[in-house]
Amino acid sequence: MTGGGLQLNIGPRLALCFVLIILAMLLGDTIVLWQFQTVRGQAGRLNGYDQEFAAVVRVHASLLSFHGKLEALADDQNAARMAEEAGPLQQEFIDNTQRAKASLSSLPSGIQPDTSVLPTIEIVQRTLRSQLDEITELAAEKDWGAVHRRIANQVRPLEFLTSTLVEKVDHEIGEEQSQAAQNIRRVQQRVFIMVPVTSILTVLVAAALGLGITRSITGPLARLVEGSRRLARGEFDYKVPIHGNDELSHLGQVFNDTGRQLQELYASLQSSEDRLRRVINTIPAYVWSTLPDGSVDFVNQRLSDQTGLCAEDLSKSGWSSIVHPDDLARYVKEWQNALATGEPTESEARVRTAHSEYRWMLVRNVPLRDAPGKIIKWYGTGIDIEDRKRVEEQLVRSEAYLSEAQRLSRTGSFGWQVTTGEILWSEETFHIFGYESSTKPSLRLVIERTHPEDALSMQKLLGQVASDGSSFDVEHRLLMPNGDVKHLHVVAHALRDSSNAIEFIGAVTDITATKNAEESLRKAQADLAHVNRVTTLGELTATLAHEVNQPIAAASINANVCLRLLKRDEPDIEEASKAATRMVGDVNRAAEIISRVRQFFRKGSVPREPVDVNELMREMIVILRNEVAQSSINVRMEFTADLPPAMADRVQLQQVLMNLMINGIDAMKNVDGARQLTLRSELTGEKLLLVSVQDTGLGLPADQADQIFTAFFTTKNYGTGMGLSISRSIIESHGGRLWAGPNEERGASFQFTLPASADATENA
Repeated sequence: MTGGGLQLNIGPRLALCFVLIILAMLLGDTIVLWQFQTVRGQAGRLNGYDQEFAAVVRVHASLLSFHGKLEALADDQNAARMAEEAGPLQQEFIDNTQRAKASLSSLPSGIQPDTSVLPTIEIVQRTLRSQLDEITELAAEKDWGAVHRRIANQVRPLEFLTSTLVEKVDHEIGEEQSQAAQNIRRVQQRVFIMVPVTSILTVLVAAALGLGITRSITGPLARLVEGSRRLARGEFDYKVPIHGNDELSHLGQVFNDTGRQLQELYASLQSSEDRLRRVINTIPAYVWSTLPDGSVDFVNQRLSDQTGLCAEDLSKSGWSSIVHPDDLARYVKEWQNALATGEPTESEARVRTAHSEYRWMLVRNVPLRDAPGKIIKWYGTGIDIEDRKRVEEQLVRSEAYLSEAQRLSRTGSFGWQVTTGEILWSEETFHIFGYESSTKPSLRLVIERTHPEDALSMQKLLGQVASDGSSFDVEHRLLMPNGDVKHLHVVAHALRDSSNAIEFIGAVTDITATKNAEESLRKAQADLAHVNRVTTLGELTATLAHEVNQPIAAASINANVCLRLLKRDEPDIEEASKAATRMVGDVNRAAEIISRVRQFFRKGSVPREPVDVNELMREMIVILRNEVAQSSINVRMEFTADLPPAMADRVQLQQVLMNLMINGIDAMKNVDGARQLTLRSELTGEKLLLVSVQDTGLGLPADQADQIFTAFFTTKNYGTGMGLSISRSIIESHGGRLWAGPNEERGASFQFTLPASADATENA
């Protein structure tokens, strides 16, 4: 750029001028670099705020994903899947929030996140953890209605909280971007001023130095001016050619460095803007902004893709073309009211998609205000709630179907909060108890309607379950105001919330018709059994008379012959002896007939097989479950495991057990207090199977205890007196023993023993 001779000619005379020129240039460069450093600082701050915004958006997006997946699990109504996926889903959200908090903690120095960001994230994280635990418990109980309500009432508000946080951070970024843009414009103005001033000053000084100095200066200055112009046009990649190693070369190098820094700064700003735009475009919602008058100036890519309209199409009132006609007037009124009052608005409306399909959207519009409070922008979001709307409609239909089903099946439902005493009844429950639906349900109303004979036991039952929180299944009667008696079957399941408070969810069924019918399939059976017993006894009597009559008649004839032979003048001892012998044979034949009849009753010749006594008693409980339920009897089983089998006739043992269990049930039908039938089995030291049937009934009659096993003796009005006699005969025919005795407190115990299978006891 300069020649050696020219430098010698100027020499010391121009030294001061060069110093002044260099100082002026350095001063200008210092100012420019200072301004560029200011811009770089602004870029660093923007990067820090972008980092903060990305962290907040990550939390919001993670919460939206969490909510969507949680609603999908709730819609699936699969408790096992809910329990399986709830943990990973919660962990995924926690990981995202942890990364967000780590990102906020690593912000550049001088960038302080909003004081509400980290506390809000902590609140969302803790709240979701607790709500997810409660939702998982509700799902385990298959209370999907409560699950949906929990999601809608507890999880969804958190989305609004994080959305507000996103908007707040976005507002801060917007202010920072606006401030950065103003700073850059000031830098450009100062640069545009300093560079020409420096150039002009240099040219004036160079003109005094002569043509050589002018040539040595104007060339580099021209190149610097060209670089300045291109820099002003935004051509930051332009490089000023540099020759030599003088001050102007250094200035060119500085200029090139400055251009490179501006290029990096512009690229950084462009990258931040692109990231912000990508975030907005990827948010799973419609996003837009409007001017203070309501005209649309920006829409995100999702809104444009879904509706097929851009910001220009939606400007002014063009957006009204995609709102459902039935919702348009209401929505326009709400939007105009928001513009007039400056208050945020939230509403639901159906919006048409590009496929001419209307979907329900939750629309929110929030104003952005400057420092004095003037609205400078409106920001809005639209979230698709079509699935939620469909679920709500389906829920309404399901409730209607449930109400009709309860009416048809005469089954009502109820809920009982033990702690607060609050009781909820369905419409059918009100109908069953005969109260108006406007009446407030209470335990007092239940007891008032309960039959006097069942009221005390119901009060005790309700007090017990309220204390221990156990589920219950009971039948009782109602005495209606008109004197009618209703039979109810009540089933309730106990639940406990996080505070260990007890709540019962149950159903009450009117089984009056069934009870009446059973009392009638029972009276008819009793009558038929009585007729059958009379008929069988008559047939057996006729058969026995017919069979025994012949040998008795023959014995009578032979006796008469024997007497005539002995009464002769000369008794015929030999013939009389033969007649007596024949008479003995006839008598023995009659005895054999009677023995066969007795054997028929005892069935002693029937082949026997290994019988599991515990299994046999369980079968009898199943067979007699109706009699047990009708008499409100609790069956208690105390069976010793791994008992050896008994070699017995299975049918005969069933007959014995049925007889003993029915006797115990009959003995408890007319007693107050607890009714319990206890069945026990054990192995004695003598390798005998011991079976006990114990009741809490009236007990054995003190003066007739020894007669209960006597044939035809009975304490029942309808009994034959043969049951216990036959049962003892069966047990004794098996090599066992049957006896009875009173209990210590109330009722009687019947016990019998049976020999255990020899093979089984030897193996044991």
